Amino acid sequence: MHFGSGVPTVGVDALSADDFLLDVREEDEWAAGHAEGALHIPMSDFVARFGTLTEQAPEGGRINVICRAGGRSAQVTAYLVQQGLDAVNVDGGMQVWEAAGRPVVDGNGAPGTVI
Repeated sequence: MHFGSGVPTVGVDALSADDFLLDVREEDEWAAGHAEGALHIPMSDFVARFGTLTEQAPEGGRINVICRAGGRSAQVTAYLVQQGLDAVNVDGGMQVWEAAGRPVVDGNGAPGTVI
């Protein structure tokens, strides 16, 4: 993957419950707490699982990419934009998501936490 600068971003407050969310954090982070309904593809598996994203993302829709704080998701967003997809980085990641009072669930659907 090649990552560039000038990555498009979106604030957590601009996202609705219906927006497509791609979480690129690792398994332990996901299991501890994630946004319900998000698609999970760890950054470490991203290139190998790119087809999973293209199958599940809304056709012609925006892909909102999130990680813990925004660094990894910015890299994945840049890659997706280079592939011609409409993708944006969620500014501040799951830390801001949780701080904004957005729901976070663990691997069993119970209340979770961001690690």
